Amino acid sequence: MVTVAAAEQHPGYAGGSEGLEKTRLVLGFIPLTDCVPLVVAQERGYFGKYGLEVTLSRESSWANIRDKVATGVLDGAHMLAPMPIATTLGLGGVRKATIAPLALDLNGNAITISGDLHSRLEHADPRGMAQRPVNATALRRLVGEGGEAGSLRFASVFPSSSHHYLLRYWLAAAGIDPDRDLGLTVIPPPQMVASLRAREISGYCVGEPWNEYAVAQGAGRVLTTSYEIWNNHPEKVFGVNLEWAEAHPNTLQALLMALLEAAQWIDRPENRIEAATLLSRPAYVNAPVEVVKRSMSGFFQYAADEPAVPLPDFHVFYRYAATFPWRSHALWFLTQMVRWGQVAEPIPLERVVEAVYRPDLYRQAARALRLPCPDTDAKAEGIHAGPWELEIGSGTLPMGPDRFCDGTRFDPNDPIAYLADFQIHRRKVRLEDLARCSA
Repeated sequence: MVTVAAAEQHPGYAGGSEGLEKTRLVLGFIPLTDCVPLVVAQERGYFGKYGLEVTLSRESSWANIRDKVATGVLDGAHMLAPMPIATTLGLGGVRKATIAPLALDLNGNAITISGDLHSRLEHADPRGMAQRPVNATALRRLVGEGGEAGSLRFASVFPSSSHHYLLRYWLAAAGIDPDRDLGLTVIPPPQMVASLRAREISGYCVGEPWNEYAVAQGAGRVLTTSYEIWNNHPEKVFGVNLEWAEAHPNTLQALLMALLEAAQWIDRPENRIEAATLLSRPAYVNAPVEVVKRSMSGFFQYAADEPAVPLPDFHVFYRYAATFPWRSHALWFLTQMVRWGQVAEPIPLERVVEAVYRPDLYRQAARALRLPCPDTDAKAEGIHAGPWELEIGSGTLPMGPDRFCDGTRFDPNDPIAYLADFQIHRRKVRLEDLARCSA
């Protein structure tokens, strides 16, 4: 554990609450397993160690999180990784400059479908359904040959979310047009299982524990995890609005330091069960502890009639530079916003991600804690099939695989070329105009 002595190296940290512009804070979260850094920072005293008196506010939807951070009702929050970008751009009707100075985790989502749909997919393509990971070819056959186009309805948690973009990516990689061949909707995470059971939807993409809960209840089966769509993809961030960050720089640094300590503690295997037990409480996720423990302990169960299998990287909170706010991650999300027509006008891609994702603030906190961190703000994705080492000034950082399910590569130095390769899209912006604006 990082010592208080190390924390005191930060110029804005003077012990206790001295030097902090604001000490009483309200931070929002959605009841998901990956809100755990905030829960652990609260329950194990990391916030208090840095002079912060924090109230954690359980929110009912991602729209609530966005709106309350934008208006100052919340000082900061557990946020979907693309949300600060979308809010800064005004996508979805709320425009407020918002920043992500720290990432909270990698991976953690899955695509779950009803038992009835699973049976139809097995009938349509038994060979495809027997492989692991499962791609969407069986679903493509069903909607193409079985007359099901438009009759199936899938949910994600928010239009600007990794869930939404990875679900679309997985479908399109198999030749399914998400807007023509299926119906898409938005449902808050805790309501997913009930909606699936009520046959309001055919499937969904959501974070834990709401996939394993469906399996435990016999309400659904997991087709694939988000890790299998994009190994070690970014998932959640800690977000604040820019105005708040500029008014409370020392308070923000104290928050980042507390969350960094929490992330380190969570990623030690011996602490995962305790973390899951904290999460399961009614004030937080309010789900059976055995369900929450499953994915947190490095195992995952795809169906009630199948044994749990090892998935040690299903949740990553500190390893693989998981807390670093990579601007290349932000740029990938921005390409998907363009790809699916959420961005309707040419925008300077790189300048947007530089304004929103703030590795400079992260490095300030990490160096105060004497933690290693990347020297660069971006990295290519889709090029490592196994563990690799990221070179940094002081040596190397162990990193994990970063493959996409379709084998593509993302070069953050040429996002326009990346966008040009997609055959299925709903772009509203001409790529030549986007390139001109970004130049």
